Amino acid sequence: MGAIRVWLVSVMALLAVVISPFAHSQGWLPSVFPEADAVGKPLEGIAAVPALKGGETVGYVFETADVAPIPAYSGKPVNMRVGLDLEGRLTGIEVLEHSEPIVLIGIPESELDDFIGQYPGMNVQQKVRVGLSQREREGYERVDAVSGATVTVVVMGESIMRSARRVAREVGILSGGTDEPARVRADLYEPASWDALRETGAIGNLHLTRGEVDAAFVGTEAEDVDTAPEGAEAETFIDLYFAYLNVPTIGRNLLGDGQYEQLMAELGEGEHALAIMADGRYSFKGSGFVRGGIYDRILIHHGGRADQFHDADMRRLWSIEAEGAPSLPERDIFILREDSRFDPGQPWELELLVRRQVGALDTAFTSFSAEAQVPERFLDFPAPAADAAVEEANAPLWVSVWEDRVLHIVVLGAGLGVLTVILLFQDWLVRRPRLLHALRYGFLVYTVVFIGWYALAQLSVVNILTFTNALIADFQWSTFLMDPMMFILWSFVAVSLLLWGRGVYCGWLCPFGAMQELISAVARKLRVPQLSVPFLLHERLWALKYIILLALFAVSLQSLGQAEAYAEVEPFKTAVLLKFQREWGFVLYAVLLLAISAVNHKFYCRYVCPLGAGLAIPARIRLFDWLRRHKECGKPCQICAHECEIGAIHPDGRINPNECHYCLDCQVTYYNDRKCPPMVVQRKKREKAARMSGKAADEQRIPAADVTTEEPAVSP
Repeated sequence: MGAIRVWLVSVMALLAVVISPFAHSQGWLPSVFPEADAVGKPLEGIAAVPALKGGETVGYVFETADVAPIPAYSGKPVNMRVGLDLEGRLTGIEVLEHSEPIVLIGIPESELDDFIGQYPGMNVQQKVRVGLSQREREGYERVDAVSGATVTVVVMGESIMRSARRVAREVGILSGGTDEPARVRADLYEPASWDALRETGAIGNLHLTRGEVDAAFVGTEAEDVDTAPEGAEAETFIDLYFAYLNVPTIGRNLLGDGQYEQLMAELGEGEHALAIMADGRYSFKGSGFVRGGIYDRILIHHGGRADQFHDADMRRLWSIEAEGAPSLPERDIFILREDSRFDPGQPWELELLVRRQVGALDTAFTSFSAEAQVPERFLDFPAPAADAAVEEANAPLWVSVWEDRVLHIVVLGAGLGVLTVILLFQDWLVRRPRLLHALRYGFLVYTVVFIGWYALAQLSVVNILTFTNALIADFQWSTFLMDPMMFILWSFVAVSLLLWGRGVYCGWLCPFGAMQELISAVARKLRVPQLSVPFLLHERLWALKYIILLALFAVSLQSLGQAEAYAEVEPFKTAVLLKFQREWGFVLYAVLLLAISAVNHKFYCRYVCPLGAGLAIPARIRLFDWLRRHKECGKPCQICAHECEIGAIHPDGRINPNECHYCLDCQVTYYNDRKCPPMVVQRKKREKAARMSGKAADEQRIPAADVTTEEPAVSP
């Protein structure tokens, strides 16, 4: 039996080699390594094979899922085949397999091909960022993202670079390095003029003319916006300088003894100070900055990281003391905190974002950057690490994604905070219907524009199916943390389901639902006739969305990809994520549903939406019921039932929490003593009591006022 077992194992191992994509037919080889003509035997210790030319190794080929499998939005990694030459350059990339919902339905595969087509030629030692800038520098590459699939392509880019670095280290292409930062020699000081510091590279400079900036916007929507007039192309747009101040020779010469010592006393352990100074027509801070915000025009790149500054990180630079310094009216000191892990021994880069307004809400931007480096003699460098394959920072990928979207997170958090206040103080607001309606419609616009079209945070039944499958299979929080906007929104929805029910999301936070409601409001203003559905039929139609949800769930148990395809019953991807830029059939479907909402309030939400059905099920365990009712509601009063546009109030006066969208209109009526019959009765009782009280007071006052001492008249 032992011999048979050994024989079977040997046969299976041989078959695995034979069916391996690296084993026989290499029809794929030209697409990932055009220079090679064959592949060799798999390496030991790393899942890669040598790429051969004339029998000689010229590089390596590997699959990212074998080397650095990073789960994408679907919970599964995007598997790509990558070629790497002996210089550490990527030679070609090919997508082998993925399960990304946004790409399976909605975004053509050619978009992914175009994205990965930006990587060949890059070196594994280069720093790569997705979708941040249009200007490339030597050794620093920026690649364009795919609109509507940002999380997916960020994961793909990280998978490519991380797996390539690991292979490069294993085979000896990368070696050396250290994870300890350089330290400033605090005891070394040399007097130096402005020009001397500039010559050593201690002060970086970014000088832009108006013509250079105009050229950067060519081909964008802002091509003809705010351009330089003829003859003014050579005028200075901005002349910007920046320097690292912790080094005494740099900081003391620029700031003077007093400013320098005061600054160093303020800095904590591991904190670093940078001076940024400029002259010109463009401000590196901007006029739109508000306290508590972020200086979003400047970004510091170092060690594969990017840092922005908040208002608490800025100090005033009162004067520049270095001999020969130019006049720079805009000058400030910015602090890099300890968590930035800044290494003064490495080159660092300042990126300047230049914006142009191209519409009421739209802006176009481009960026420019320049580099600075502290002279080595001012620093102490740690000994090189003994292990040449020092692993890159092990911070999870989702951390960098969250860091890149700080502004989005702040704006979303502010919006959710406002909504929470509205919900907590709803009894006060419903007594002030004009204020409530202004807040509500303003929030719906925010939901469509920011949450939907800008942040692309439209929740979907696909998220529910993905989450359910993750629980059944291999649940990882990192999968759901990859999109901070979706994660925060889902977290808020989970809390609101527990406290108030389904209606908070469906009535306030769903971009497509908000579109329908705004269209319905405009249609009613224009007196567009409304089609009403008899309550008996209306109640039966509620079941349709639950049937759709159950069908999608059943399909997902067999094939999540197939369920995601059928989930196109939701028009969210077309109307929100892709902004109607899609095949005409999908666009027609979404537009038709929006048009129906003009004559039948939120038709899709009421009868078709599987996401609403999915939210209604766990919402049955909600803790609070703050929607107030009178005992007369439904018996005999039917005002709220007739006025409820979503049709969530039964003829007997009960509010169906599974269907309610929490618009609070019924609560406005509840407190209206000119409309709600019980409240009208109470008002009349109060008025009657007030009249009776006033009459009694008058009767009590009359004797005292009319008493007279005159004798009564006597008839003759």
